[in-house]
Amino acid sequence: MELRVRNERPVLVGTDGTGNREVDPDTLPLGGELAGALREWAKVAAAVDRGDADAAADLVSRRGAQLAARVADALGRPVEYADPVTGEVVVVEPSPPPTAAERPAEPTPWSTGLTVAAFVLVVTVIAVVSLASTLHETNPLLALVSNVVISAGLLPSIWLARRVAVWRWVAAGVAGGIVLSWLALPFILFG
Repeated sequence: MELRVRNERPVLVGTDGTGNREVDPDTLPLGGELAGALREWAKVAAAVDRGDADAAADLVSRRGAQLAARVADALGRPVEYADPVTGEVVVVEPSPPPTAAERPAEPTPWSTGLTVAAFVLVVTVIAVVSLASTLHETNPLLALVSNVVISAGLLPSIWLARRVAVWRWVAAGVAGGIVLSWLALPFILFG
């Protein structure tokens, strides 16, 4: 694909097997902000091309190259940039995806996360202890079996959710609730 300016509008030109075809950037999945920046750049480039703003020619060239790089990143493929000022065509490659070390770290929402974890902990303790105490009335062994079944059933989900951004707080609350339920079990069985 090649990024060009035509009639004060940005166009991407590419081949589709039958020949060259122009595509309006608004029809591509570039996002509204990038498409708007391309339209703005094309208007300025057209003004420079008409000789209305000679001092801005370098700025238009640089901005066009930046926008071509953003289009290449958004589409995940190389884009040829036809500089409207000099006429030079340059191939702009998409940036490689950032590695885990290069990604900016998200701030940890401690207050919200701990609130969610505490709420889930309380709900888990109430549910597991209520089930164990109800089953204890039928047979004390059922109370122990219910704790084993609940713990074994929730363990894989807790393990998978421990690294997911939001669900890690729920997993921490459930894990803490299960631990507290096991600590409460002797009071139910022998109390």
